Amino acid sequence: MPKWFGTDGIRGAVGEWPMTPEFALRLGRAAGQVIRGERPEATVVIGRDTRQSGVMLQEALEAGLMASGVHVIDLGVVPTPGVAWLVRYLNADAGAVISASHNPADQNGIKFFHHTGRKLPEALENRVEELIEQMGDASDRLTVQGAIGRVQNGEVFQELYIRDLLSEHPNLNLAGVRLVMDCANGAAFRIAPEVFSRLGAEVVAIHASPNGQNINLKAGSELVRRSLEEMNLLIAHHQARFGLAFDGDADRVVLVDERGSLVDGDHMLGMLSRYFDERGLLLGRSVVTTVMRNSGLKNQLEASGIQMFETPVGDKYVTDKIFEIRETAALEGQIGLGGEQAGHVLIVDESHPTGDGIRTALFVLRAFFESGRDSLASFALEVGKTPQIIASARVGNGSRYARQELDEMEASTLGNPGLIRANLRYSGTEPLLRVMLESDGTLDETQLGRIALGLCRKAQEHSGLPNAHVDVLNVTRGGVIPTT
Repeated sequence: MPKWFGTDGIRGAVGEWPMTPEFALRLGRAAGQVIRGERPEATVVIGRDTRQSGVMLQEALEAGLMASGVHVIDLGVVPTPGVAWLVRYLNADAGAVISASHNPADQNGIKFFHHTGRKLPEALENRVEELIEQMGDASDRLTVQGAIGRVQNGEVFQELYIRDLLSEHPNLNLAGVRLVMDCANGAAFRIAPEVFSRLGAEVVAIHASPNGQNINLKAGSELVRRSLEEMNLLIAHHQARFGLAFDGDADRVVLVDERGSLVDGDHMLGMLSRYFDERGLLLGRSVVTTVMRNSGLKNQLEASGIQMFETPVGDKYVTDKIFEIRETAALEGQIGLGGEQAGHVLIVDESHPTGDGIRTALFVLRAFFESGRDSLASFALEVGKTPQIIASARVGNGSRYARQELDEMEASTLGNPGLIRANLRYSGTEPLLRVMLESDGTLDETQLGRIALGLCRKAQEHSGLPNAHVDVLNVTRGGVIPTT
């Protein structure tokens, strides 16, 4: 098992190992050697979100890369998917992002992209970790062998990313459409409003004034999933048509429709699968989801004759499955579709191998306007969601149940009448236990929340944190279910 790399790169609390300049320096040196290999030089493009710690970690990472003879193109503050796209467009050898996505400002992360624009293969991550271990403390001393890499200011390349987003929708005219857009005080704060404005939309941008400390702070897609109140008030006040909310690095998006209801990843996968399938563009007539999906999506796909593939949680696994399908079923121009309930949707073609919140929102609005429906709400209702909750329990660094024990807890829980699915797993990016429960309608979300709370408390006692916080998200309707 990797020591530092998780399902989405390396993450942690800033100032604590490995989110320190010293580790970033070692990481840069090791990654630089792996990326460059035996070649005389290599190039890495780097972007970051708006966290105050981002510059500190990026400069340390760059120093390590340069010491390994790697050139750096600094893209500045840019959405994570922008880095993934520019890796390919600029023909770079790799990309790196300094971001902790939807996590708070006191956390950060570092992840790498392969020259294909996909996440760095696990074999290369393992090789990087091996080199870090071999270097030890000596890697903190910048002994340079051979030529030193150089740094190029690459903020100008952000315009290329914007133009690519627009180029896919030459006939999408949003003139007269007013949108409330929550930018999470994150990486999308400039680019997202600009993209939609160029299409003619009147954008009311909120949480678009980052100060280094307010990324995701009472803002962004996770807030909207937990509470629709602010977004609905602003939609009404500005007489807007829809609401959009991105996460801190803008690879996720959720929408709020005309009725004030949440449109999440399940809804968007349902909408887009029909849109692409009707045009003969859906890769293998299939959609890839994770185990956390809602049964309403599964039922809709089955009714349409579309095959659903299910993966573990993590966009990496969704991406891998889409590319596996592409190897056997790809036709020119077809689009691989998959994603996660939280709003990370992948619309994969030859040029776009990763999920992109801005790109997803553009396709969703295009699909809606071309559907002839009078409201986004009616379009979304085609995915008839069943009662579902996801509980998140803090477990710290204490003792954890083995996978077999979690499986046994799942099986026992499914003995409750009305429960149709249960999934217990430890998060790969945070010290949390996630509990997903879904019913056939016999149990409502509040009842599901009570069952989940009991499971969470048991795991917390096992970890030595019996009274830690438990958060229960109402996946069906949005909002948080009280646990007391």
